[in-house]
Amino acid sequence: MRFEQAFEDFMASQIAAETNRRRRERLEQGLGHAEMEFLRAVWFPIIGHFDHLYPEWEVRDLANGYRYLDFAYMPGDARGAIEVQGYSTHARDVELWRFKDLCQRHCHLALDGWLVMPIAYPSIVDSPKLCQQLILSLVGIFISSAHTPVPLTWAESEAIRFARRMMRPLSPSDLASHLQVSSKYARKILHGLCDKQLFVVSSGQSRARTYRLND
Repeated sequence: MRFEQAFEDFMASQIAAETNRRRRERLEQGLGHAEMEFLRAVWFPIIGHFDHLYPEWEVRDLANGYRYLDFAYMPGDARGAIEVQGYSTHARDVELWRFKDLCQRHCHLALDGWLVMPIAYPSIVDSPKLCQQLILSLVGIFISSAHTPVPLTWAESEAIRFARRMMRPLSPSDLASHLQVSSKYARKILHGLCDKQLFVVSSGQSRARTYRLND
């Protein structure tokens, strides 16, 4: 599905399901340019869907007020906060109160159990591939903690997530294309997952093997 249609369906479902008047109004106003570019250039190309993602998510701060995360990523009981950070020529001269408030905001989120990931808007524009790797790492942390009894690297976690999406066994070249790594490295990842008994060989021999999850 193309990004535009997937995003339209995503926002419509978020608005339809929201019972909180404050958040619903923010969603109806639409997302800002930086947040849209994050979804268009970073999230959707590498994840392929918007499952467990919640824009303009409302949280309470320690002063009993309301704050809104750019995006909350909440698969199961996990809580990840993605904040798209803007930048101006005079960013180093930001008002002291604003700087203190930003630090307090991140502290409150961390104390409340959120894993906070700030993404700089200039990085979305200049280095989208790097941002994609960061997002894969975030998703991988939650996948590995929720579904496997052994520690995994972000690449191993993403291989598991990718395999769950596929309707057939995957080859090293499939994984290499998805992770944007060499086929040799993808083969190493799959061999490691087989050693951990999370994957099994589905068919083929040597370099022609395909793999599937050991469900």
